[in-house]
Amino acid sequence: MIPRNDLPLPTAVALPHPAAMRGAGLPLRAIGLVLADAAALWAAFAVATLIVPAAAPRAGMFAVAGALIIAMRAGAGLLPGRGLHPHEVMRRSLFATLAAGLVLGVALLGVDRDPALAAALALFVALALPLQHAARLAARRLLHALRLWGAPVHIMAAPELLPRIDDFFRRNWQYGLIPTAASVAPIVLVTDAGVTQDQGHGLHDRYREVILLADMPQMRIAGLRPADVGGTIGLRLARPQPARGDAVLKRLCDLAVAVPMLMLAAPIIALAAAAIWIADPGPVFYSQAREGRDRRPLRVLKLRTMYRDAERILQDVLQNDPAARAEWAAHFKLKKDPRILPVVGNLLRATSCDELPQLWNVITGGMSLVGPRPFPEYHLAAMRPEFRRKRCTVPPGITGLWQISNRSDADIDQQQQLDEFYIDNRSFWLDLSILLRTVPAVLLRRGAY
Repeated sequence: MIPRNDLPLPTAVALPHPAAMRGAGLPLRAIGLVLADAAALWAAFAVATLIVPAAAPRAGMFAVAGALIIAMRAGAGLLPGRGLHPHEVMRRSLFATLAAGLVLGVALLGVDRDPALAAALALFVALALPLQHAARLAARRLLHALRLWGAPVHIMAAPELLPRIDDFFRRNWQYGLIPTAASVAPIVLVTDAGVTQDQGHGLHDRYREVILLADMPQMRIAGLRPADVGGTIGLRLARPQPARGDAVLKRLCDLAVAVPMLMLAAPIIALAAAAIWIADPGPVFYSQAREGRDRRPLRVLKLRTMYRDAERILQDVLQNDPAARAEWAAHFKLKKDPRILPVVGNLLRATSCDELPQLWNVITGGMSLVGPRPFPEYHLAAMRPEFRRKRCTVPPGITGLWQISNRSDADIDQQQQLDEFYIDNRSFWLDLSILLRTVPAVLLRRGAY
């Protein structure tokens, strides 16, 4: 989207749609359309069996055919078919009905080759298309009259386009998108120049669905053709959601990897602990409160790589060294960090072995192998509040895109971009790719200090 800082925040016009705002719209719309389809199919059955009376006793086959047609139409996105151009509704309806007819024809070849039944079913399918079209038109008008048709939307557009877009959807209510002046709406319609970059970051936090509008019959908006987006009014940017079962698969993979890895890493952890105690006698493990999933407190375990009075050392450096202060403000790290233990501290941090105890955090469920890093509070405080909320929707991880990309070289904006990309696109395959790419990143010590 082109940044336009002179544009207002989400602008909504027109009257609210009470029934849709109550959340009753979607199920009632779907039920109304299914009932209309059922009535049309009953009429098609009556006409078909009137013409071919021998098929009347086989009403069960017609019921199966009718259910299949309705299922095909639902699969084609026609229940309720919101945001589709009329020609696209016609195309999807035709192909759904033809697909149902093809399935029926194949089934009859293997089950029942009665010519009278085949003729009646062919007539039934042929009649279903125009009758369903008429029934749906009537059902939509009735639902619209009852103020049950359409979902409330906000519009974010350039000032010169805003009233025209609003007028289009109010007059063409069949699209099922009703502009509303209410403060809350599940959908927002945006144009490429209708939202600033800063506003765009939080759209998915405020709306269930974001639609980037394509060109309309009466106006050219951005050059995005409806034909390029499946005949719809725009490109749907739904709230990112992981695939079903991904969370369970992710947890199983975490346990399958973390348990044996911790057993193998135990001797390394023991040797590192001894070296730490020799370099700076005291606790060898470091535990710090971090922010976990859903903002639950999380105690992250690490091997201690700094002097016990590291906080005092840091404050002295930041107070007396302007260059170090600027580096800390950008990265929250120092390349030449006086807090780090000699030899053992640098070695553990460069090889990431200081994070091996976090395998226990993974096993206990507080962390995952892959996810955003559980940063300290001072680091999180520099991030946008809406991004912090988004970050808490997934468990923090031992490794992630940040570690295999820029790692310590990334500034706060780049860290947010990498984490946001992961959260929006997380999947089993992305996690597997990150895990495999972590190995060379650690061995080559890219960006580690």
